[in-house]
Amino acid sequence: QVQLEESGGGLVQPGGSLRLSCAASTTRFAVNAMGWYRQAPGKVREFVAGVTSGGRSKFADSGKGRFDISRDNAKNMAFLQMNSLKPEDTAVYYCGGSYYFTLDEYDGWGPGTQVTVSS
Repeated sequence: QVQLEESGGGLVQPGGSLRLSCAASTTRFAVNAMGWYRQAPGKVREFVAGVTSGGRSKFADSGKGRFDISRDNAKNMAFLQMNSLKPEDTAVYYCGGSYYFTLDEYDGWGPGTQVTVSS
């Protein structure tokens, strides 16, 4: 399993932006898939966005047009740029990773970072 750690969460006003970062722990192998899920209080964890090392990406409908995902393959890092944030985006955001080429199925997870959208 890949070990990961997120950073970049925080409090932002509606309409604002945040950039989340995810770093995979040192590994001999390339982390071919990285992405993000989120979980709001009382709700199930849901997919947000995913990207492969080859540049393929996938977004949940909730983030299309507002979120962007990118990779730094050399550093085994992924970034989630979130714009036009809404209160319903408030959740703990988890970074996932896999050695396999997948857009939304991960076998390693970070501890999560809180994102709060509120005025």
